[in-house]
Amino acid sequence: MKKIGILNQPISSIIAGMGHKETLVIADAGLPIPRATPRIDLALTEGIPAFLETLRAVLTEMEVERAVVAEEMLEVSPEVYQAVKDLLGDVPIETVPHDELKARTESARAVIRSGEFTPYANVILVAGVVF
Repeated sequence: MKKIGILNQPISSIIAGMGHKETLVIADAGLPIPRATPRIDLALTEGIPAFLETLRAVLTEMEVERAVVAEEMLEVSPEVYQAVKDLLGDVPIETVPHDELKARTESARAVIRSGEFTPYANVILVAGVVF
């Protein structure tokens, strides 16, 4: 039994199997997930687990070279955007229209659905390399 890091088997497996430039999405409870994209559904009730908690956990195990958020996040949920920036540190963040972000989820390795109810609390993480 794993005793540290991400204990959720599907998340741990996806991260361990990712290659450079592949993407993983951390989503709020409302983001539409394409049928062909694997869904890892963590949502239990409103806010559980929270988007930022989920992102924080993933960042402990995933090397991220850049991230993508909806440009709408900056105006509608600026506190979430600032928290994402703080968690990502020096990782560059690209902004795109929400419809484009939704379209990009089709090519993601998986979408992790949180219980977050804050609008536009979604991020696409682009895998980096550790060397």
